[in-house]
Amino acid sequence: MKFLDEAKIHLKAGDGGAGCVSFRREKFVEYGGPDGGDGGSGGNILFESEENLNTLIDFRYQQHFKAENGKNGSGKNKTGQNGKNVVIKVPVGTVIMDADKNEIYRDLVKKNEKFLILKGGKGGVGNLRFKSSTNQAPRKSTKGKVGEEIWVWLRLKLIADIGFVGLPNSGKSTLLSVLSNAKTKVANYPFTTLKPQLGLLRFEEGDVTLADLPGLISGANKGVGLGLKFLAHIERCRALAHLCDLSVEKDEQLIENYKIIRNEIENYGNLVSKKKEIIILTKSDLVCKNKIRKRSQILKKHSNSDVTIISSHKKDGINKLKSIFREILDEKIKTY
Repeated sequence: MKFLDEAKIHLKAGDGGAGCVSFRREKFVEYGGPDGGDGGSGGNILFESEENLNTLIDFRYQQHFKAENGKNGSGKNKTGQNGKNVVIKVPVGTVIMDADKNEIYRDLVKKNEKFLILKGGKGGVGNLRFKSSTNQAPRKSTKGKVGEEIWVWLRLKLIADIGFVGLPNSGKSTLLSVLSNAKTKVANYPFTTLKPQLGLLRFEEGDVTLADLPGLISGANKGVGLGLKFLAHIERCRALAHLCDLSVEKDEQLIENYKIIRNEIENYGNLVSKKKEIIILTKSDLVCKNKIRKRSQILKKHSNSDVTIISSHKKDGINKLKSIFREILDEKIKTY
């Protein structure tokens, strides 16, 4: 399935129906008087979060949503029918913003959560409403009010237990394919992952949701490269798995690569930098044991996080990594 994490759509609530000008015309009823009914209210527009959705791709093909208008009133004091509401289904984790992305209307973080964003126009009143002691036969009615109309941005922030972060080509996609049944694109060049990928690591107690987030580069928190669009997904994760490539030429390069990602996470803010971090040194099959030991010790001096060493190609260290992820699941279960 294609992934789309941002979409701009146009919303138009229904207009209210017009009130009716009518008089009773019945046999043996003299001076029947006014009996014009009110117009019906226009339909509302609501958003509802859906657990089974994980993309905004549908909004690429439909950008305009319009609720039904209210029906006009009629004689015999009949009120017009209200317009039908439009309920827009979006994935859990969708943020609804204004057209300029300055104001957040609602952050839908729970399943089956509903949010009324636009109200339909109120129906007009019929001439019966204007009857008084001094005006027994009013010929006045009002039109229905126009429904509200806006453009909004939808932004999806994935809700995952563990997010994979790291520089491009650090082994995130390969690890996700080893731990889960996700079909990721793996190639020997940077930026093979251009959209977030989700996978499930299954245990008897439950599942751990893994998210392979596209590779970040220096300046991502300012929008450089894939930038803010994908840093936003980190906000939802319970923990971050920071992947570092062991096969770089120099020890200093490994430390520098680690610091680049940490700086971007810390500068992004939103309490992301305080999330639990698991450092994963990848591609151990390409490096000798002495160099692995040396580099892991150097990295531990620059971080307070746990360091684990793996080879996705040879499956080395995968069982130990699963045990670490199981602890995340245990914490998740305790919070429910």
